Amino acid sequence: MSGSGRTDEKTMGWMDLFNFGRADVIALHKTWIAFFITFYVWFNMAPLATTIMKETGLTLDQLKVLAICNVALTVPMRVVVGMLCDRIGPRKTFCIVMWTMTFPCIWFAFATSYTEMLIARLILSAVGTGFVVGIAMTSLWFKPRDAGFSQGVEAGLGNWGSSLAAITMPILALTVFGSWRWAIAVSGIVMFLYGLYYWFAITDGPKGFVRPVARKAQAIEVSTWGDLVLAILWTIPIWGVLSLLVRMVTKKGYITEDISLILYAVIAIMVLYQLFGLLKVNIPILKKGVPEDDKYRFTQIGTLNASYVVTFGAELAVISMLPMFFQKTFEMTPVMAGLFGSMFALLNFFSRALGGYVSDRTPTRKLAHMIYLAGVTAGFVLMGMITPEWPLAMAVAVVFICAMFVTGGCGTTFALIPFVKRRITGNVAGYAGAYGNVGAVVYTTLYVTLTDSEFFLMIGATAAATFVFCLFFMKEPAGAFAKEYQLSSVDKEMMAGGGH
Repeated sequence: MSGSGRTDEKTMGWMDLFNFGRADVIALHKTWIAFFITFYVWFNMAPLATTIMKETGLTLDQLKVLAICNVALTVPMRVVVGMLCDRIGPRKTFCIVMWTMTFPCIWFAFATSYTEMLIARLILSAVGTGFVVGIAMTSLWFKPRDAGFSQGVEAGLGNWGSSLAAITMPILALTVFGSWRWAIAVSGIVMFLYGLYYWFAITDGPKGFVRPVARKAQAIEVSTWGDLVLAILWTIPIWGVLSLLVRMVTKKGYITEDISLILYAVIAIMVLYQLFGLLKVNIPILKKGVPEDDKYRFTQIGTLNASYVVTFGAELAVISMLPMFFQKTFEMTPVMAGLFGSMFALLNFFSRALGGYVSDRTPTRKLAHMIYLAGVTAGFVLMGMITPEWPLAMAVAVVFICAMFVTGGCGTTFALIPFVKRRITGNVAGYAGAYGNVGAVVYTTLYVTLTDSEFFLMIGATAAATFVFCLFFMKEPAGAFAKEYQLSSVDKEMMAGGGH
């Protein structure tokens, strides 16, 4: 798009990450570490599963329920926390997340009953919202031309928290502390202390910067009555997807039918509450009228939601089954299968940052995103064609290429997030982030009814549909490579009235 506003100034690159004289680079490092710690805490239970079972007497089924609780509230809370970012700023929000989530972490560590462990783990699932806050903070510190790479680095390095937890938690529990309880508790205490440091160590943007503030924290702002309908339709699945988790737990006999009915009722109430919030916030705004320069199309958020379903959602779903796929298909040892199956997770930092890097350097951000979506589609179609007759090297190459596009597609998706509407960047990141988890839940639920080949082809088909959806409905943002973000008259009015 000719109006992209690209400048001739140097775009941020890999070596700039070591330029510690730059305030924005220092802020980036402080923020990805915060995100990293929240994800470390989020995934501090799984590596200790066998130890916890042995010492507490929990059954495998009970542990599986804990694992489901560990992701349950992440989806809707990402939207809630995104709204909070836009209202009070990402610095305060990140600290609140780190401080409040320390308590369920310690509670889980020293729980004396299974019920306590369930409740603590359910509350602690909200720590997965650290991703959204990191994105919101990074968008305040970096110029539009560096949006893709900076956010790719922040998200990529932060996501490694889950990988490092898998490696180090058993060592901490068995060798350092001699107790799984203290290993988990200490990870929460470290998070609390980093929250204290983060409060004093960073600001919401560079010195002298005034942050645009959202008008309300209760729901996302829209521009037209038609967009209000779309916002309602895109909001329902964020809470509604929890019903799939309830169904899964009920079907496996972990909870009774009566309890499941109560949970369905709670989910329905939360959906209605969110819809009430959308109406309460937006009806007065729409009646008053939205200035032309402040309007945006909700379909833009829809394209980002769908994109994150087929990138991050697919990544999470595939990570859970890929080692077993290699083990079954090529009759290899569990250790070797785990090594090959870890490609998606291991590539996350490099390829996600690379996706953002490509987005910053392609003539348009939409073009970069479409290339990655096409790669995701082709990658999963090829994975669906893998058979035992294939040479192992060829199968590994296909999975590697697919993983590069899938994780890189996460980077190109979030390179577009800050350009929808400046003052609701947290909201937009919350929606897209939530839909990544919605995709993971839906894909994982469908996996049990499909063969491995059908599973890969099904993801490929949804990626192809997303490609078409984005082709027609995604708009190249104005000023996507400019020195400063474009602000609407309302943004300027809000900034003049307070900022941060």
